[in-house]
Amino acid sequence: MTDTERFLIALAIIFGLPYAIWRLGRTDYWAPLVVVQIITGIVLGPGLLGAAFPACYHAVFEPRVVQALNGVAWWGVMLFVWIAGIELDLKEVWRQRRECGTTAALALGTPLLFGAAAAAGMLAWRGGWIGPRGDDWQFVLGVGMACAVTALPILVLLMDKLAILRTPFGQRVLRYASLDDVAIWAVLALILLDWHRIGLQLTFLLLFFPAAWLFRRLLRALPAADRWYVALVWLALVAFAADHSGLHFMVGSFLAGMVIDRDWFDGKQLDGLRENVLLVLMPVFFLSTGLRTGWSLGGLAVLGAAALLLLAEIAGKLAGVALAGRLLGWTKGDAWRIGWLLQTKALIMIIYVNILLDRGLISSDTFTALLLMAVVSTMLTVPMVAPRLRAASGAAQHG
Repeated sequence: MTDTERFLIALAIIFGLPYAIWRLGRTDYWAPLVVVQIITGIVLGPGLLGAAFPACYHAVFEPRVVQALNGVAWWGVMLFVWIAGIELDLKEVWRQRRECGTTAALALGTPLLFGAAAAAGMLAWRGGWIGPRGDDWQFVLGVGMACAVTALPILVLLMDKLAILRTPFGQRVLRYASLDDVAIWAVLALILLDWHRIGLQLTFLLLFFPAAWLFRRLLRALPAADRWYVALVWLALVAFAADHSGLHFMVGSFLAGMVIDRDWFDGKQLDGLRENVLLVLMPVFFLSTGLRTGWSLGGLAVLGAAALLLLAEIAGKLAGVALAGRLLGWTKGDAWRIGWLLQTKALIMIIYVNILLDRGLISSDTFTALLLMAVVSTMLTVPMVAPRLRAASGAAQHG
């Protein structure tokens, strides 16, 4: 077989297999298609399919094919993170800053502390969790932040499924998650600081803001049809500059989107772009993510670490949101529903841990454990929230 034929077979598997499992298995209630795609990527990786059927695995996922798939995945995830930056509505967050700030700080800070404690426990338990270029503090903070992350795009998808996205309650949850999204990239930038390249990184950050000011003026002056092309060039340039400075191109992608106002684009076109990126490009990213999983420490060790991290992130998120609800005087039951919604992970968290792995801060075993934690926590969201929403709706009708 030629490399082109292998590449096309890989694409057929990437798009066909998860869809068949999702549709025939009717998993949508507890596992949306994106979650099935992530799980399928893990199964198709070297630790499972590659270990069980090495000849079949290497017949398709030959290094040159994987390299081509990675190029598609990089562009897809850059677009996805860029769109997430555009969709942040920080103006409304600022208007509700006391409530949003209190909730976001506790909903992020508490699971971060719980996750950091779990990470420290992993280091005390055994070696093999830190990557070749990671320090203890980077590992502990990086894993702690992974436990605190809320995946805003998947949260939107799940709240739409639950029919609460456009309700006042749903908009509250989005505001809290928006601040968490900003914090993720700020903490990541701190973790990725390279003291040997600190001058270059500071130069990038100092030049970014005047460049963003000029770019915003240019984009406002352009006709609507031209804005897309110029904005994509801006995305590529900022991502390059961030990566060249020693940060990561994903940090640059988010910053490139964050300085763009959503209302500069047609809302339907932007929604359509996000949906098409999810449909056409992101499944390739999920597969390339699965190809990076590792089980060198043994299945039980990785599963045990995943369970520990899952317990830490759920307990931390629920405890933090419950404290916020008590301080702000929320209606009974709100803290439980908001806490479970905010522990939705999947995409953004997977992008985040890919960066940690890229930079050598975590091992492939830690990457696998974090991936499993993200998948399970996301799968728990709808089953845990839907009954409480129905109960609250019924009580309101009878009241």
